[in-house]
Amino acid sequence: MSGRCLLVLLAVTFGRAQGSKEPLRDKIVARERAELDSLKTGDMTAFASFLADDAVFVDDSGPADKAEVLRHTADFRLYEYTMSDIRFVPLSAESGLIVYSIAESGTSHGKEFTAKVHVSALWTKRGGKWVCVFGQETAAR
Repeated sequence: MSGRCLLVLLAVTFGRAQGSKEPLRDKIVARERAELDSLKTGDMTAFASFLADDAVFVDDSGPADKAEVLRHTADFRLYEYTMSDIRFVPLSAESGLIVYSIAESGTSHGKEFTAKVHVSALWTKRGGKWVCVFGQETAAR
């Protein structure tokens, strides 16, 4: 293969990888927003459908599985939220990690709250469906 052909091949391959990064990012951010929106509407069936059955979540209480998260969010409602400083790392053609900050308000177990939190979420496509397989939250200072 000539050097010129190799350069063209690399440019095309790199262009495809770069071009596919944004749509994947957009898909995953949209899934994360849909998950948060289900907490605004109180649609816990929809919320549960966004979480992989084998997912692991971590917060200041430690690790939790899907069942634990669903129990703890049963009395949780978001009123409003704003995602900011969204960062994205593609991991494959059908998975990626987003990291962002969120300012939120709502109720938790009957008490109103406002919070600022740093979040990371790992999303992947399984069986044609996007699911969150890992999530982590850290209170912002």
